[in-house]
Amino acid sequence: MPYILADDGITYTNVEPLKVDSKTYPGIKISYAAEVGESPEDEYIMYYDAETNKMTWLGYTVTYFTKEKSKDWHFIKYTNWQMVNEMLLPKTLEWYNADGFIIGDKRNDLLFTDVILSKNKLEDTVFAKPEAAVSK
Repeated sequence: MPYILADDGITYTNVEPLKVDSKTYPGIKISYAAEVGESPEDEYIMYYDAETNKMTWLGYTVTYFTKEKSKDWHFIKYTNWQMVNEMLLPKTLEWYNADGFIIGDKRNDLLFTDVILSKNKLEDTVFAKPEAAVSK
């Protein structure tokens, strides 16, 4: 979650653990000061495995379109951790249905294959907006 955690004005708060099946995951809530980032009303909760300290669940709200705080939480499970160039990364992300903080059935997943990390910095032009692109 490097982009989500890169802004100044972030507040970290311990929250009630998330219980999934018979396991409990401690949580840390990430919220933002006003006017921080594109959607300062968004909230995230990182839930981690207390034995390994690896993030296991991410709870998040989406406010980009409404610009108002939301109570509609979505959940992603991070699994199958892999070491890539001395960096620990999840191999699989799994999206789940949820009713509040009650995790339901798995909706879909995303598998990362052939992951490559490089220490070489990309040229700024790689991230430049194409001339034909239109901002909204």
